[in-house]
Amino acid sequence: MLRVRCLRGGSRGAEAAHLIGAVVGRAVSGWVSRTFRSTSSSAAALPLTADEPVTEHTPEDCPVCAHNEWDPLEEVIVGRAENACVPPFTVEVKANTYEKYWPFYQQYGGQTFPKDHVKKAVTEIEEMCNILQHEGVTVRRPEPIDWSVEYKTPDFTSTGMYAAMPRDILIVVGNEIIEAPMAWRARFFEYRAYRPLIKEYFRRGAKWTTAPKPTMSDELYDQDYPIRTVEDRHKLAAQGKFVTTEFEPCFDAADFIRAGTDIFVQRSQVTNFMGIEWMRRHLAPTYKIHIISFKDPNPMHIDATFNIIGPGLVLSNPDRPCRQIEMFKKAGWTVVTPPTPLIPDNHPLWMSSKWLSMNVLMLDEKRVLVDANETSIQKMFESLGIKSIKVSIRHANSLGGGFHCWTTDVRRRGTLQSYFL
Repeated sequence: MLRVRCLRGGSRGAEAAHLIGAVVGRAVSGWVSRTFRSTSSSAAALPLTADEPVTEHTPEDCPVCAHNEWDPLEEVIVGRAENACVPPFTVEVKANTYEKYWPFYQQYGGQTFPKDHVKKAVTEIEEMCNILQHEGVTVRRPEPIDWSVEYKTPDFTSTGMYAAMPRDILIVVGNEIIEAPMAWRARFFEYRAYRPLIKEYFRRGAKWTTAPKPTMSDELYDQDYPIRTVEDRHKLAAQGKFVTTEFEPCFDAADFIRAGTDIFVQRSQVTNFMGIEWMRRHLAPTYKIHIISFKDPNPMHIDATFNIIGPGLVLSNPDRPCRQIEMFKKAGWTVVTPPTPLIPDNHPLWMSSKWLSMNVLMLDEKRVLVDANETSIQKMFESLGIKSIKVSIRHANSLGGGFHCWTTDVRRRGTLQSYFL
């Protein structure tokens, strides 16, 4: 019997990887797996057999380990814009997008995003990867997949979307990499692009958990979710009403943000309380999950609203104030209000707001990856003693994310600590 154990700060001991979804997999049409088969995989050449010796991994050997958002970054997954498709205009997509873009989704749902725009986004992300490598960070990429292929489960039919935002689907907690179940039907099979990498990390000693995959049947969504105006959205969010129900657990990993033993999360359009409770039970007792909320008409992913950038240091969006902010101030945290974004009104942001300017990636406590065009926030970081590593990703922003969204930090050099209460 093979037993792999990784000894690293904050590890809760060896656990079996939770590989869930076989029942759903049997129901999915056979041709889906043929279409979505990975085009290449170096990990495929790494066999894992019962004949291999038991391996005790030292902390330095473990390929996956991160405890927060700011320890020195050593390895990162960067997403791909290639083959990015507009998701079909379903109820959950409507609830998470702005009204001015609804005609765009109605016209292009299931088709590729504008090719010229995607081409520019690909170039930007390639340059971002080059700069990360120049800064001493190992960069890994998901597999290219044809996201335009239609797939069918017993509960729905959809096309795919992209593998652009690894932050949405993967979260590293200690030496464990967790696959989020997701909440959009267009993202049901997104995990496939990352599986070769995850299998490689697992073979090298990391823990691997897949959260329960929701069926994404009609019962998961409020089919009559009443969205008409921004005022409607504010009112519904304040009342705790979201397009996702509590029918089954669902969450996007990007609704969680880490600060050592404390992990903060919001209930959003894509993350329900059942999903949060699953994470709470799974990570207890080492980690505490804290639910926080914001005055946000369209909560979806926490990192352009509340982005922790250092020990006791957080960027808090002034347009979406945190209702529990006094809790952080009492704990001695410094709350920084980022400046108004400079991105022009006419620049397309199909799935996000201008506040991607604060969606930054910390390379360590004194270096941050920030948009080259956002000079105001660069000055803010300078005042905090943090050096801005400038990269332009305006066209990549249009697909729904900033630097934090476009990445998942696989390994940061540090130890598990408590920074809160």
